[in-house]
Amino acid sequence: MAKLEILEFPDSRLRTVAKLVEVFDAPLARLIEDMYETMYDAPGIGLAATQVNVHQRLLIADVSEDHDTPLTLINPLIREQSGTQISQEGCLSVPGIFADVERAEHIVVEAQDIKGKSWILEAEEMNAVCIQHEIDHLNGKLFVDYLSTLKRDMIRRKLDKQRRLAVGT
Repeated sequence: MAKLEILEFPDSRLRTVAKLVEVFDAPLARLIEDMYETMYDAPGIGLAATQVNVHQRLLIADVSEDHDTPLTLINPLIREQSGTQISQEGCLSVPGIFADVERAEHIVVEAQDIKGKSWILEAEEMNAVCIQHEIDHLNGKLFVDYLSTLKRDMIRRKLDKQRRLAVGT
């Protein structure tokens, strides 16, 4: 397994709309393993392939405290959603930034597994938030897009300053 580079806002590659996964093979399985290693190491609770510069409709998540409930969704599509919830979201592509985002409280997702078999998942609360957040990535959208232009610009400046300071050390 190998850790992958996570793209960071405002990298334009994060705006790429991912394409459907059509080949379910060993390289796909390897990518998924590498994504889990990257996500757990970061540490995070979700990661979309877009975030590691692979523009395929694939996401992984694990909202458990013990990292023992991995979830892989290939070609995910939200079929139903209901309720609303507001929760603090962060993102591995927007490090150190958190903001309130409104999402559906309950979702029904159709996806494929690593062998290409279709299945249905019902998710709620944090799991639903995480899946919606990662699907947004696959559509070229970031959680900061839910914020005002002023807040987004402040975040961009803060991240730019952090990068400049990191280079200077």
